[in-house]
Amino acid sequence: MKSLLKVLPLTTLFFLGSYALQAQEGGGDVIQQTVKVAVEKRYQNEIKALSEKAVIKSAFKAIMDLEPETEKNLVTLTEIPAPPYKEQKRAEKYLEMMKASGVDSIWMDKAGNVIALRKGKSGKKTVVIEGHLDTVFPEGTDVTVKHRGDTLAAPGIGDDTRGLALVLAVLRSMNKANVKTDANILFAGVVGEEGLGDLRGTKELFSSGLKIDSYIAVDGGGIGGITYGGVGSHRYRITFKGPGGHSYGAFGLANPHNAAARAIHYFVTNADAFTKSGIKTTYNIGVVGGGTSVNAIPYESWMEVDMRSESAERLAAIDKLLQAALQRGLKEENEIKRRGADLTVDIKLVGDRPSGVQNPTIPLLQRAMASANFLGAESKLGISSTNSNIPISKGVPAATIGRGGVGGGGHALTEWWVNDKGYLAIQNALLILVLEAGLVD
Repeated sequence: MKSLLKVLPLTTLFFLGSYALQAQEGGGDVIQQTVKVAVEKRYQNEIKALSEKAVIKSAFKAIMDLEPETEKNLVTLTEIPAPPYKEQKRAEKYLEMMKASGVDSIWMDKAGNVIALRKGKSGKKTVVIEGHLDTVFPEGTDVTVKHRGDTLAAPGIGDDTRGLALVLAVLRSMNKANVKTDANILFAGVVGEEGLGDLRGTKELFSSGLKIDSYIAVDGGGIGGITYGGVGSHRYRITFKGPGGHSYGAFGLANPHNAAARAIHYFVTNADAFTKSGIKTTYNIGVVGGGTSVNAIPYESWMEVDMRSESAERLAAIDKLLQAALQRGLKEENEIKRRGADLTVDIKLVGDRPSGVQNPTIPLLQRAMASANFLGAESKLGISSTNSNIPISKGVPAATIGRGGVGGGGHALTEWWVNDKGYLAIQNALLILVLEAGLVD
């Protein structure tokens, strides 16, 4: 399975529908070039043949008939706050909705994921399809959905509440049309995708003993965008600590801010040179804090640092630069102090997302591209930071597909979504899922 994780040069991608590198979290923007190529004919034929099955046509009709209910579910779920690490209430409602839709069994795991099993004929394979329950918005955020003509506006309405509504619609349409599959399907609402949630929900899925053979995450924009690789990240909260004291009376004590400033300078200088060539790797000092008063030597100085790369090796290398800079900054400040105890530094890893890139010829990705093209979209493969990072890093075929419709303002209070042929995204997910799970006539 290691071949799935190999980073492929653009010159080898002659077999794709289109290729796009994009760094994103829950959607994001395409930031590098696309390359036009062809999807393998056999997968195009496979999609066309499936779409002509009477049972799939019936499921497509069910999707259309369920559109008012799907929008109602979207509004209901959006108006249940799901801040980071506090998704419980939304999860409970989603479990209720899944159970009412008809599944063989349903449960909430220890991480808070909602998992519903729809058994297949043989059950020899298990396919997951999921949306993530959490949003980026803190407690107290007004998540009331505003209706402005055909536009629905509320924080989190697109990312990723629409994904949850889509997954539910796929389940209900399959039940209404009596679509039977050979593989087991797990329909899930997953916690912890955003920010410092650190993909904890998906990590739990893969550490809990569940057998997962294929993974489909719904999180993104249009149906043409397909994530096939994971941008890995290391995130740290770093705190320099000292005794602190009066700026005049205790002058000469080591100053945590000075050590932090030195560390930032050395890190940025070396990281800047490192990231000017090679596979894209990024760094950011995102948050800094500490101190109590202008006339007080601070007792602590803290920062939060984010580093990303699609290459595990380069991510490890830039991390090494950070660690060296922290120790250098600490050492130099301790060397110039005139009194008191040495400073210490606490380095806490608060985010660790693995990198990985799959071979674009694997069936799941070819099916996802063929399905998007069949439904009228231009397929684009991208590299992102989504729940798919985890299965990709473990050699399990995975794709993150779009939630459909048209939206904007992701991760902002002004987020909005319009149901502009949103049913196509549900049909797209259905086609990919059934092909992965195997239709039983």
